[in-house]
Amino acid sequence: MTRRSLFVTLACSVLMLSACGFQLRGQQDYAFKRLFIAGGSPAAGARLTRMVQGGSDTVVVKSVANADATLQITESRGTSTLTLNSLGVVSEYQLNLAMNYTLIGKDGTMLIPPSVIALNRAMTYSDKYSQAKTAESEILFADMENDAIDQLTRRLSSVRSMHPAPGEQVPGVVPRAPLPPPPL
Repeated sequence: MTRRSLFVTLACSVLMLSACGFQLRGQQDYAFKRLFIAGGSPAAGARLTRMVQGGSDTVVVKSVANADATLQITESRGTSTLTLNSLGVVSEYQLNLAMNYTLIGKDGTMLIPPSVIALNRAMTYSDKYSQAKTAESEILFADMENDAIDQLTRRLSSVRSMHPAPGEQVPGVVPRAPLPPPPL
């Protein structure tokens, strides 16, 4: 391949990426500069800390007294039957993860009211591979938790002021209806 054809290929790739709307995540500018994270799993807290500190000038602190804002997180995981075979034996499960969160300012101002990020995944099941399916469900739950943390960091960037005016408050987000089962 010549230099010219390599350049043309590279230029076309760049144009195609820009045409599809691709954009790097970039630097976040949070209204708070020190954040305290309360609750959530240790893995979620570690990932959220990496995402916030790595993508902004905000620092995650270990004490509520040093924080400009406190993020309160609770997670719930569940499994429900999705499909049964002709014998009435479970052939698919639906894995559900709900991450409830609230962002409160240092002075008690509700920056993000109680909100929920709800995710689900479908998983086939067989009694023959019960140990493997248990491991698969843990991997799927970890993947959903990572997706929820990604959504949460974007949601935190919607806070523009530590003292929002009555009309400028960030609304809470709650799923209105049950999530449909995902396609396999």
